[in-house]
Amino acid sequence: MTSGVCFIADSSWRRPANGNVVLAGSPLTLFSLSQAGQTIAECIERAQPLPQGHEVLTERLLNAGAIHPIPSTIDSTRFALGSVTAVIPAYIRTTQEAETLKSLVASCSALHSVVVIDDCSPLALPDLGAAQVIRLEKNSGPAVARNTAIKHITTTITFFLDADTSLADDSWINLLAHFEDSSVGVVAPRIASEPGTTLLHRYEASESPLDLGSEPARIRKNSRVSYVPTAALMIRTDLLREHRGFDESLRYGEDVDLVWRLLEADVVCRYEPAVTVHHSPRASLLDAWKQRVSYGSAAAPLDQRHRGAATPLRINRWSAGAWGTLASGYPLIGLIIGAASTVALERKISSQPDSRQLALRLAGRGNIHAGRMIAQAVTRTWWPIALLLSLCSRRARRVTCAAILLPSLMTWFAKKPKVDPVSYCALKLADDVAYGTGVWKGVIATRDLGALTPKFD
Repeated sequence: MTSGVCFIADSSWRRPANGNVVLAGSPLTLFSLSQAGQTIAECIERAQPLPQGHEVLTERLLNAGAIHPIPSTIDSTRFALGSVTAVIPAYIRTTQEAETLKSLVASCSALHSVVVIDDCSPLALPDLGAAQVIRLEKNSGPAVARNTAIKHITTTITFFLDADTSLADDSWINLLAHFEDSSVGVVAPRIASEPGTTLLHRYEASESPLDLGSEPARIRKNSRVSYVPTAALMIRTDLLREHRGFDESLRYGEDVDLVWRLLEADVVCRYEPAVTVHHSPRASLLDAWKQRVSYGSAAAPLDQRHRGAATPLRINRWSAGAWGTLASGYPLIGLIIGAASTVALERKISSQPDSRQLALRLAGRGNIHAGRMIAQAVTRTWWPIALLLSLCSRRARRVTCAAILLPSLMTWFAKKPKVDPVSYCALKLADDVAYGTGVWKGVIATRDLGALTPKFD
């Protein structure tokens, strides 16, 4: 951890009025605070410099994703633009894509070098100035392209960028500050959809599959931010070589696989949305559909390599029981299970002040979150099963309709996208169905049900 760094609290941060406990992180973790710890917590809440002796507590909070460093407060001296090589795999089919690539390469001109891997593009690449261009003899996919580039990198940091991204300003330089912490191996910016006026552009502005939100995060499996794509990502070059780069047998999901392998090796990976890189959405609804299917098809191969990490649903047994009985037409039993889980939780935290109120808050938040996750699994991964059940049962139709409409409308009201609610719900359903279609495609290809199987905690 770098000395003199300021931190901000995660959006999940909750500290009762008495101040001696903090509830934060992903998954939620309860921290007991001493008097000195309370002082540190107050400084974090105010984004102020921390007192001496804060390291033990802040390290625990960092590891749990309860706090995040502010890059602008890090005095970056070891890492500069000269320590970075940009790697851009390119498959260029249109003149617009060629112009986007040319602009991207120009934006990286201050770096040590730029390596462009031409993945056997059907269209000739434009003049890319001083960039090193390596053309592959056949179209081999992004994993092969990036691994080819790794052989030519001599710098400490590699900056992966997709050819359809753009750097709006120089704020991405702030990503380098995170590497002052020697434990950090990967830093990813926010990838936002390129603004536009079409229906697809407006939908993607709030629901791009590459956009992981506006909140910073410690990347961890089965957390709020469990992976990051390599559409824009910085990584220590020595880690790439140590972990043998990307799995070339994966046409899709190779970036997720790399990040998860690094997490399994205890490498710290951070998501930094204070830096935004723009990504061009697909040109048509059909292209967007194909993209989502491709993403979904990676779930089964990924689950084979990282058991449980690609599960469609990870849920507490109490919450599963409560929602299951409610959906089956036994609301009273569901309420009893919910109440029992609250009592059990209160007993676990009985040593904490206001344990009953805290247990109610935790159980309530947990059950609401579980409900949304179940609905997502029903409409996304399990939609063929939900469709079959709906054809046979009126109750199943009601449950499926509720799973489709309620989360979508709640998200629409929360985000206020520039799309009317009917179009938004229709596009969100198509989005989920496309991804789920890809999951089933991958399951059939691998003959492995792991990507369809829920996990119970």
